Amino acid sequence: MGAADKKAIVLVSGGLDSATVLAAARARGFACYAISFDYGQRHRAELVAADRVSRSLGAVQHRVVPIDLSAFGGSALTDDSIPVPESGVVADEIPVTYVPARNTVFLSLALAWAEVLGATDLFIGVNAVDYSGYPDCRPEFIEAFQQLANLATKAGVEGDAFSVHTPLIDLSKADIIRMGLELGVDYGETVSCYQADAEGAACGKCDSCRLRREGFDTAGVADPTRYF
Repeated sequence: MGAADKKAIVLVSGGLDSATVLAAARARGFACYAISFDYGQRHRAELVAADRVSRSLGAVQHRVVPIDLSAFGGSALTDDSIPVPESGVVADEIPVTYVPARNTVFLSLALAWAEVLGATDLFIGVNAVDYSGYPDCRPEFIEAFQQLANLATKAGVEGDAFSVHTPLIDLSKADIIRMGLELGVDYGETVSCYQADAEGAACGKCDSCRLRREGFDTAGVADPTRYF
């Protein structure tokens, strides 16, 4: 069975990276099922962007799964009492925007949907170059989760091997943007800001905004982001 006959689950946050991953999976011929998470994040405009991106990039279906990680807190993205940092990424330091176990939880739920759909391919936009130091964006984590997926599921035990695809893992933000533009991504539809307003306008100061803007500058492409 070729890629054109296969289903893939794509994690779509509404941001720049995940939009590029969705476009890349579709370009490989997969029938893409987009999944997003309403996890108690402060920047809820990204969920609207995720739906917009999923529609424009041809996802077969887009599901938003509610799961309240704000019940635990521990992150500036889920706890209003912790300020979102605006001073830039600090080398060798995991920032307070790290959400405990987020990608582990998200991939586990995506894996559950994959089993139901009979899909064995999962796509996620983690990146180990231009990122904020999150441990669950590293290749070691992805490799370990893929092994877990094949040990912990009925499909895996019966021989339907799962693959977790990370097409952006070694790319700079500028390279990601160039890839996405070649694949027809409209980055004006995406929201990356950790403290975006209700309409999706960005602060221009948080780590995510800084990395995004630097990516457009380096790529030599006009930044379509709306700032407040």
